Amino acid sequence: MNFALCIDWSIKANIGHDPFFQPVCHDEMKEWLGYLQFLLSQLASGKGVWSTNCHAKTLAHLSSLRHLKEKDNSKALQYQTRIYVNQSTKRENDDDRESDNVWGFRDTAYRIDADGTVEVTGSRYLLSGFKLPLFLPWASDTLGVDVPLQPAAERSPSIAEPQCSNDQFQDAIRRVALLRDDQISSDAKDRRRHGHGHTQEEMYSMKYGSGLARIPDLVVYPESEAQVIQIVEAAGHHNVCIIPYGGGTNVTEALRCSFHKDGEVRMVVSLDTRRMSKIIWIDPVNRLAQIEAGAVGNDIMITLATRGFTIGHEPDSCEFSTLGGWIATNASGMKKNRYGNIEDIVLDMRVVTSTGAVLAKGQDQDQESSINPRESTGSDPLRYIFGSEGTLGIIVSAVVKLHPLPQVTNYAAVVFPTWEDGVQFLYELRQTNCQPASVRLVDNEQFRMSQALKPAPPPGLIRNVFAGLKRSLEHFYILSIKGFDPHRMVACTMVFEGTRSETRIQQRVVNCLLRKYGGVDAGAENGRRGYEMTYNIAYIRDFAMRHFILGESFETSIAWSQILDLCERVKDRVHREHEARHLPGKPLVSCRVTQLYETGVAVYFYYAFYFEGVSEPEKVYAEIEEAAREEILQAGGSLSHHHGVGKLRKKFLGRVWSEAALSWRNDVKRVLDPHDVFGCGNLVT
Repeated sequence: MNFALCIDWSIKANIGHDPFFQPVCHDEMKEWLGYLQFLLSQLASGKGVWSTNCHAKTLAHLSSLRHLKEKDNSKALQYQTRIYVNQSTKRENDDDRESDNVWGFRDTAYRIDADGTVEVTGSRYLLSGFKLPLFLPWASDTLGVDVPLQPAAERSPSIAEPQCSNDQFQDAIRRVALLRDDQISSDAKDRRRHGHGHTQEEMYSMKYGSGLARIPDLVVYPESEAQVIQIVEAAGHHNVCIIPYGGGTNVTEALRCSFHKDGEVRMVVSLDTRRMSKIIWIDPVNRLAQIEAGAVGNDIMITLATRGFTIGHEPDSCEFSTLGGWIATNASGMKKNRYGNIEDIVLDMRVVTSTGAVLAKGQDQDQESSINPRESTGSDPLRYIFGSEGTLGIIVSAVVKLHPLPQVTNYAAVVFPTWEDGVQFLYELRQTNCQPASVRLVDNEQFRMSQALKPAPPPGLIRNVFAGLKRSLEHFYILSIKGFDPHRMVACTMVFEGTRSETRIQQRVVNCLLRKYGGVDAGAENGRRGYEMTYNIAYIRDFAMRHFILGESFETSIAWSQILDLCERVKDRVHREHEARHLPGKPLVSCRVTQLYETGVAVYFYYAFYFEGVSEPEKVYAEIEEAAREEILQAGGSLSHHHGVGKLRKKFLGRVWSEAALSWRNDVKRVLDPHDVFGCGNLVT
C-alpha cells in the first residue's frame, strides 16, 4: 500500500470519530478529501506541490467552512485554489507521428498481404497485427463486385506553389512577434497538410485527381497568446488572410483555401495552434482547468488522468483533434450522456480577435477572474465562438470543467431482433434518465461489417477448435433458439462510467429494458471491442479508396418520432441516386444512432460505392451525398449535429436559418472582422 493510499484510508477511518470533522457536512467533506487526495497523489508521485500557503489556506477553508479572503491591491477577493502547473500535454514520441496525406498515425494501415487477406499494421489498436479473412469477401458481397487485390496506382499530383507573398508581413512576425525560423514554414508538404481536412473529395484529389488547387502560402506555429496577438495584428496591418488550424480533422472543407477567381488575392497564412498545448492551471476544489487551445484530445486526457481528472470529451477524432477545434465546430463526444457536449464543458475562453484584442471574461490576464457556474449578464459574446469555424478569431485557451476519474468503466453489448426494437429500447432508456455514458446502436449493415472485421482465430489446434465451437454455439443460440434474422438483427454497444453505485443502477435498468424488447446480452468484451473499434475503422476509408471504393460518413440530429422515417428515406434516396447514375454494383448505405437527448438523437450515415471506370468519382460521390443531405432536411433532420458547415454545406444554410438570422450572422462577421482577416470563407453567405 503506497503512502497516499495509507493516509487516504486513515482519513476515512477517522471520519465520525475525530471532533475536527464533526461540523463538516457530507458534500464539503467530499471536497476536503478530494483536495487532500489530490495533494497526496502529487507527493506520492514525486511531482511535488506547486504552491506554498495556497494549499494550507484552502484546506483551512474547507475544514472550518470559513471563507478565507485575501485582498490584493485592487481590493478584489481571491480564493487560492488554483495550482499553476504550465504542463505541456504534448507527447514527444516518434511512434505518434501522423501521416500527411491519409488518416491517422504512420504506423497503422490496412493492407492486403501476399495471401490476399486484409491485415492491419502497427500495434496500437485492437486489430493491429491481425489478419481479417472475412473483410474482403464481405465487401465484395455487399458492393456486388469483386474488389481487386491490387491497389490503384496513385498519381501523386504536384503540390501547388505559393500564390502570394507578403514580405512586410513576414518581416513583422519575425521582428515583432519574434517567431523563430522553426516557427515559420513554407515547406510544400507542410503547406499542403494545412490546406485540407478529411473529406473524401480532398483525399481523392491528392491521390488520384489533380491535387489541391490552392493551399496556404505560409504556415506559422505560435507558442503563446502574445505571439498570436502580434501575428493577427500584423495580418491586419499588411492585408493578410489567416486560417486557424487545429488538428486538421474536419470533414466540411473548412480548411480549403479560396481561389483568386473567388476574390481572394491576399497571402493566405495557416496559423497552427498545436504548439500551444499546455495545461495552465488546475483547480481541484472547484473542478476546473485552463488549457491551451492547441492541446490534442488524447493528450489532454492522458495528462489530466495523472492528476486524477478527466473532461470526458471523446469525439471519434480525439487522437488528433484539439480543444480549440472542438469549440470552433461545436463538437460532441461519444460520452456526451455523462459529460455533455463541448458547450456544456467550456465555461470561459480567450479569443484573439481581428484587431488583436482578446475576447474573455474579466479585465486582466494577470488577474484571476472568477469562473462562475452560470451568469445572467446579457448576451455572452463568448457563445458566438462556439461553432464559429475560424471566422471570428483565434481561440488560444479555454477553462473547462473537470470530473474525477471514474471508479469503474464497464462495457456491454446487446443484439436486438430489428432496428425498430433497438430504437424503442434507446427511447425508453433515455426516458429513465439512467442512460450509460455512451450508447450506440448500429443497423444490420454495420453489424455485419463488424462481424467481417473479426480477426482470424489465434494459431493452435486447440484454440481454433474452442474458438470455432464458441462461435457455432453463439450462432445457434441467436439464430435458432432466439429466432433472429441475420439480415435484420442489430447491435448496441454501451459504456458505463462513474461510481460503482451509478453504474450498477444503469446496468439494472438496461437489463430490465433488454428483456422487454427481446434483446440478448452479447458480452462485455464485444462492448469494449465495439467502442474501441471507432478509432480503428477510421483507417478503412483510405484503404478502400486504394481498391476503388469511395466511402465517407455524414451526420444529423432528429426528433425521436422521426428517426425510423429518416433512416428509411435516406437509404432509399441513396439507392435511387446510385441506380440513376448506372454506377457499378450496389451501394453500401448504413446508419447508427450515436448520441441520445431527451427530445431526439444524433444519427450517422455511411455511404460507399465501387468507382472503377467511373469518371470523376469524387464529384459523383459529392452529388449523391448532397442528395442525401437534401433528403435529411426534408425528413426533418438538422444540417449537422457536430461536424459543422464549412464550405461543404454552406449552400444549405438558407434552409435552416431565416433570412434575418443569416443577415444577423453576416453583420456580426462584418463588425467583428471588417477587413476579413479570418477569411476562411466558412459559414458566411
